[in-house]
Amino acid sequence: MLPIAIEALIKIGLLLGGLLTTAAYLVLAERRIAAWIQDRVGPNRVGLPLTALRLAGLGQPLADGVKFLCKAEFTPAQVDKALYFVAPVTIFVTAVAVFAVVPFGSVLPAGVFPASWGLREPIPLVVAPDIDVGVLYVFALGSIAVYGVVLGGWASNNKYSFLGGLRSSAQLISYELPMGLGILGIVLAAGSLRLDTIILRQAETGAWNVFLQPLGLLVFGVAAFAEATRLPFDLPEAEQELVGGYHTEYFGVKLLMYLVGEYLHMVTAALLIVILFFGGWHFWGLTGSGDAVSASRAVLRVAVLLAKVAAVIFFFMLARWSWSRFRYDQLMALAWLVMLPLGLVNVVSVAAWEEYGPRLAQRLGVPALWAMAAGGWAVLLAVWLVATLLVPARSDNRPRLSVVPSYESEEVPAP
Repeated sequence: MLPIAIEALIKIGLLLGGLLTTAAYLVLAERRIAAWIQDRVGPNRVGLPLTALRLAGLGQPLADGVKFLCKAEFTPAQVDKALYFVAPVTIFVTAVAVFAVVPFGSVLPAGVFPASWGLREPIPLVVAPDIDVGVLYVFALGSIAVYGVVLGGWASNNKYSFLGGLRSSAQLISYELPMGLGILGIVLAAGSLRLDTIILRQAETGAWNVFLQPLGLLVFGVAAFAEATRLPFDLPEAEQELVGGYHTEYFGVKLLMYLVGEYLHMVTAALLIVILFFGGWHFWGLTGSGDAVSASRAVLRVAVLLAKVAAVIFFFMLARWSWSRFRYDQLMALAWLVMLPLGLVNVVSVAAWEEYGPRLAQRLGVPALWAMAAGGWAVLLAVWLVATLLVPARSDNRPRLSVVPSYESEEVPAP
């Protein structure tokens, strides 16, 4: 039992430390990216405390963390205190617990650690290995995280928080449906709910799912943006409309839990996109495809995975500072009238291929993977053409004169 306990403690410690540090420095990275997009300098002053070393602003996350920890713990008088304290803990715990089944590589070979530790078998780079329902686990905890947002809005007893909670409950529940449909095609093709098995299937064939199921990536990516509540889907917060949304009445460490949870949701979405559609730790000619790896190749796989995740996170941040926010009716219409039908088309097309595609490709003398890729892109092109024909080229957002009140005929009283 001792080797298992040591392995679990090391993984949990590295995971918690890495996630919290990553969330802190993602804030700095996003501020620098926002400054680059808006032609500003960005944070570049804070360095090592009590020294003149600025280090290009790398001390800013530490200063922000100390500021949050030193703030007074104030609780508004009107809140429901039990739910008020439970809400941020719920969203933080679920945001961290999701990573228990997310693989950050393949395995570390035996013999990397000292022999006295008793770790003589390859070590899976995942906190909870051998969980056969990893995809369902991620979705279950993602659904529980919705309660943290809804309870925060309800318990605050504030109209802005309440409106933010209502928006978030409708938005997050609505976009869970297309997200599930987007991932269902991957599960059908891989024949497994394990995330490491999905990566292994892509590594063995050399064909990433982005080439085989581009429509699935489109549906899942848009839904992941919405589930992470980031622009252009940040309606639950919407500073210009709701002050701070569901966390308007939160301060100090409780607000810090919400903010860290938001960034961890973005990291989770980026990891899932990379694992499900971009091959995870696999890269052609570099990482191989089996579990029998050397220490250097194991480290290379981790580096490849993290590089892909960083690229997806960069796209998340680029989108936030480049696109304007949807109106709420546009947000919901996109979920129910666009993403949900596209998700159904993706599932039906993948299921049809799994049933009839390999035999058809064999009769035609075409490699099955090439035929599946051609079929996936053909479905995406067909969907795009149908959407182009059904949706008007532009939307008329001007106010309708029939519903705008007119005050021209009213008499203005004299002062």
